Amino acid sequence: MIGGIEVRDGERKRGLGRRVLRIVLIAFGVGTIAAVAAFAVAWVLTPIPDDAQPRAVAQKSVIYYRDGKTVLATQGVVNRTRVPLARVPEHVRNAIIAAENRSFYEDQGISLSGTARAMWSTLTGQQLQGGSTITQQMVRNYYSGLSQERSIGRKLKEILISLKVDQSKPKDWVLEQYVNTIYFGRGAYGVQAAAQAYFGKNVGALTVAEGAYLAAVIQQPSRFADPKGAELETARARWAWVIDSMRQTGALSAAEAAAQKYPKLREPPAALSLNGQKGHVLAQVRAELNRRGYTDEEINQGGLRITTTFDKTLMAAARQAVESVLPRDTPKKVRTGLAAVDPATGEVLAFYGGKGYQYDNAFSAKVQAGSTFKPYTLAAALEAGYGLGTRVNGNSPMRVASALIPNSGGTSYGSAIDLVTATRNSVNTAFVDLGQRVGLDKVAAAAQAAGIPAEQLAPHQAAATLPLGVASVSAVQQASGFGVFAAEGLYYEPHVIRSIKDASGAVHDVAVQGRRVFRPETAADTTYALTQVVEAGTGTSARLPDRPAAGKTGTTDKSASVWFVGYTPQLSTAVNMFRDDNKPVAVPGYGELYGGSLPAQIWRAFMTEAMAGLPVEQFPEPTFYQSAYDPFQDEDDLREDEDPEDAVPDDEEETGPPVEESEPSTEPVPEGDELGTGGEEFDQGDPGNDPREGRGLVEDDGSEGGLTEDLPFGPPDDGP
Repeated sequence: MIGGIEVRDGERKRGLGRRVLRIVLIAFGVGTIAAVAAFAVAWVLTPIPDDAQPRAVAQKSVIYYRDGKTVLATQGVVNRTRVPLARVPEHVRNAIIAAENRSFYEDQGISLSGTARAMWSTLTGQQLQGGSTITQQMVRNYYSGLSQERSIGRKLKEILISLKVDQSKPKDWVLEQYVNTIYFGRGAYGVQAAAQAYFGKNVGALTVAEGAYLAAVIQQPSRFADPKGAELETARARWAWVIDSMRQTGALSAAEAAAQKYPKLREPPAALSLNGQKGHVLAQVRAELNRRGYTDEEINQGGLRITTTFDKTLMAAARQAVESVLPRDTPKKVRTGLAAVDPATGEVLAFYGGKGYQYDNAFSAKVQAGSTFKPYTLAAALEAGYGLGTRVNGNSPMRVASALIPNSGGTSYGSAIDLVTATRNSVNTAFVDLGQRVGLDKVAAAAQAAGIPAEQLAPHQAAATLPLGVASVSAVQQASGFGVFAAEGLYYEPHVIRSIKDASGAVHDVAVQGRRVFRPETAADTTYALTQVVEAGTGTSARLPDRPAAGKTGTTDKSASVWFVGYTPQLSTAVNMFRDDNKPVAVPGYGELYGGSLPAQIWRAFMTEAMAGLPVEQFPEPTFYQSAYDPFQDEDDLREDEDPEDAVPDDEEETGPPVEESEPSTEPVPEGDELGTGGEEFDQGDPGNDPREGRGLVEDDGSEGGLTEDLPFGPPDDGP
């Protein structure tokens, strides 16, 4: 019996054990099935995201000088330049694989041991350790919907997507995304930006040692970005470990590994500054890109490659011209702007916007043009059928309605002076007279045709003083406007971008079409008059040593703004000086300035440098001009074909109808160059002869020249 009881007890124990084992097996089976089912559900419910994280693909835009190679500035919040994997040297790829994931080309996209270690660290609250494969790191940094939070859910999602990516994408595709996405320190995202940040070269030029250093910094980019002291020894050890890992993986032989030397790092690049010229450049480039349809997001993150119109040498020359001519004790409130435009294309080749960034003096600042507006009045007259020999009233002062208009110093030049004399000596009354005869609407139309916006002209269009430059303009607008005369009547819209290359490699060239706004004869005659300003008039300080130049000085009332604008056939340049508070522009040693002083000297300094080495080109001959003797022109400055004994004295000129009075003007009267205050009532006297005399535009059939249909002008009211 006793033995039987023992047997039954043993059987019961074995049966209990079998039942427990069965339960355990069933539970394990159910758990396994549940886990598989859960994994299957999670697999189905976790697709590869369609979109990349915006920051993962964002690239800074790079702005180049006009050569398309020299970097001028960068724009954007992410310093990344994507490169195809083929441009990454094999030794750089091998270094990254040796440092981060030696089994990259063999594994399934995940590391079970590394993942388990990372998950255990997360569960226990310990510091999160590494262990992610290159594929997992790429998935985490590249795809949208995956945060950097430390959670089991995020880790499982990362594992599932990594497995799917490994099954659906080539390994080289994964590696390409990785090397373009990962952060390397020094603000550099991606291996190309890192190569520039650490070694100042493109990724394709990296040596083995340099590639190994970049692979070393991936683990701790902030620590190894600029190692010093003890950190430097740690960085050296990490670099040596990468080199040895490359030996172990067969990427380097033992001899090659032993030959490597720790690379020399360049100094960390300074943060991009928006101060001064660079800030002005970025502002103008961004503004033009916006006008051409590019959004700020595309500019900041689209990886655009923008070639500007700016010439590096001429940009430096512009700054040097301003800083070398202006005295050191020039008041800080005196601001100077310079702009140089290619007349044949409209490209802004150079500018000086000032030392501050907030407001530039070349593009944004708009101040009264003064007498630099007179060439538009002259062009309007020439387009309307008048000629350089037309006589106008140069006596001072002149009353037009309630406006009393004086000349510089109150000088009277005669009741009938020709348009060349009026331009050479910047005679205010002569241009007011001319504006009344031509029509102020035609004067405004000529300025608008040359690129001065209508909204800047409209407030002054009815003022008798419009021809004297009461409208405000910028240096770029004036350089472009005078460029029309240099381009023989063609207007090219000023612009600062030559081409735009997007991230896909597509290149969009900026081609500005010229538009004829003046006849070639008008441009030639205007240019001739402006050459006389430089040769023997108010702009002699702008004379160039080796070539002809045309230009015009400008000085507004009480020297609130002073100008010189001029050109050669190859380049048109404007210089302005003014103050923020509209007080007179005065400089110690010079007193109150005028256009023929410092502005003309700055213009000459810049143009001398800009024209150096370029062929000397001549201006077209004027259509017809035979001058009367000008008592205000030095005898030595007379044209070779002029004989003062044969000239007709002013008092023998024919006379014409008096100037018509306009509505009373409320406009300020800009001074001529060094304009005096004028003042007293006067008898207008002989205003001049028939305005049509001397225009000299004769067609082959003997009829006097007319206008083409596309020009915004018409013949004079009393014309044929």
